[in-house]
Amino acid sequence: MKYTFYPGCVSRGGAPELYTSTMAVAEKLGLELEEIVGAACTGAGVLQEKGIKLGDTLNARTFAMAERMGHTTIVNICSTGQGVMAQANYRLLNTPGYLEEINEILKEEGLEYQGRVVIKHLAWVLVEEIGLDALRPLIVRPLTELHIAPFYGCYILRPSWALGIDENPGREQYLEQIIEACGGEPVNFPGRTKCCGFPILMINERNSVAMVGNHTLSAKDHGADAMVTPCPLCHLNLDGYQPKASSQKGTKINMPILHLPQLVGMAMGLSDRELGMHRHVVSTKDVMAKASVRA
Repeated sequence: MKYTFYPGCVSRGGAPELYTSTMAVAEKLGLELEEIVGAACTGAGVLQEKGIKLGDTLNARTFAMAERMGHTTIVNICSTGQGVMAQANYRLLNTPGYLEEINEILKEEGLEYQGRVVIKHLAWVLVEEIGLDALRPLIVRPLTELHIAPFYGCYILRPSWALGIDENPGREQYLEQIIEACGGEPVNFPGRTKCCGFPILMINERNSVAMVGNHTLSAKDHGADAMVTPCPLCHLNLDGYQPKASSQKGTKINMPILHLPQLVGMAMGLSDRELGMHRHVVSTKDVMAKASVRA
């Protein structure tokens, strides 16, 4: 199975373990990911607040590049990228005259977006295209001893009209389904679909860190050994700012945060080095030990 691959910014910068674990898991799954070279940032929703047309133009450029590569499905590993790209695509295809207007700008680079692209997060590809029945035979170390709390965050579920949730309501439970397919036990907790706090980090760090503490402690109180997220920005906040959250809450949290491909790769028997587990701020050694994987 061959797809156009949009790795996003964070997996090529702040969280390179997401990129390497994705490529390792893709190989096990038989996925051929052809990366879009030279694609821009999606704008992360921040740029769109200042200039929505500029943000949509950047994303239309990426879509046009994917079409030029001969593919219509873009595989994404960033929930923020998924949400922003899906909204841009919706506006481009449903606003009269808008796509033509944007294509006039793209002409300068010899590009034209024809409106054929579908953007799919890796979680959706796993469930909808590969299928969990095809994933299960690849699980060589079932995570039977692990209780995993899924953390969706904001952009992979909202707004539902742009993300196809209304047509695919099961997407609200895909993380739980993947955890179960990997042999783990999903942990339901109140914060699973709430914001991680990253969007306000630069303007209100204290509140952002408080949100990190609230979510990680809640998951811990509900029995989780670790949390898993499909969003690298959520990972940066929940993992990177957890020590500050511990200090702010006055208690040690110690909640490992896994990228989705790391969870799947762990169950597939990939090592901590292959998955980049050593790069985390909060140690994953206890999780790896429970999964009977040598740390």
